[in-house]
Amino acid sequence: MIDVVNLAKVFKVGDEEVHALRGVSFQIPRGACAFIVGPSGSGKSTLLTLLGTLDRPTSGQIRVEEQELSTMSEDEQDAFRHDHIGFIFQTFNLIANLSAVDNVLVPLLPTGSWVPWRKKAVDLLAQVGLGKRLGHRPSQLSGGQQQRVAIARALIKDPLLVLADEPTGELDSRAGDEIFQLLRQNQTQRGCTLVIVTHDRRFITPGDLVIELEDGRVVAGDDG
Repeated sequence: MIDVVNLAKVFKVGDEEVHALRGVSFQIPRGACAFIVGPSGSGKSTLLTLLGTLDRPTSGQIRVEEQELSTMSEDEQDAFRHDHIGFIFQTFNLIANLSAVDNVLVPLLPTGSWVPWRKKAVDLLAQVGLGKRLGHRPSQLSGGQQQRVAIARALIKDPLLVLADEPTGELDSRAGDEIFQLLRQNQTQRGCTLVIVTHDRRFITPGDLVIELEDGRVVAGDDG
């Protein structure tokens, strides 16, 4: 499902070049749960950004479902991201003045097609345990509840690929456990591919794919 070949990313910082990724290669089968791990500065978040078409690699290839992402035009990348990728962020990225339902619908607002999706947004919030908090704004929700809204938002379009960047980084251990249980449950039920950047290896279970980065290179890539 995901095939990454010799991926490199170089950033310019003043007159210097920073090599965030140095020839990274790996494969993730469709429907797998993959963890990207490694110390701070190893290139984890950069890699997730490239997988999500939020940036372009300096060199190398990224194929998702046989589509080459790095050679797409900006409009083609936008369309692919909109149709096939769901994002979950550490800091939730909810809009403060919107209700839980409207936050779930945010990915559809630019298209003007959000009205027919409202029932699905309500159903998703019920599935993640927020059926009685549909009208609550982020300030009225706990951190764990906000992340549940973010999960529903990521799933609203039934994406092929869900990318999660430290999804439990802002949560206590109990809320973190609940969030990972929800992520795995939805991955299994929907058959989507789940790629998670995390510092917390306790969520890795046998059968998970583990991609370990260090100084922008893959130093391990095995099943958990």
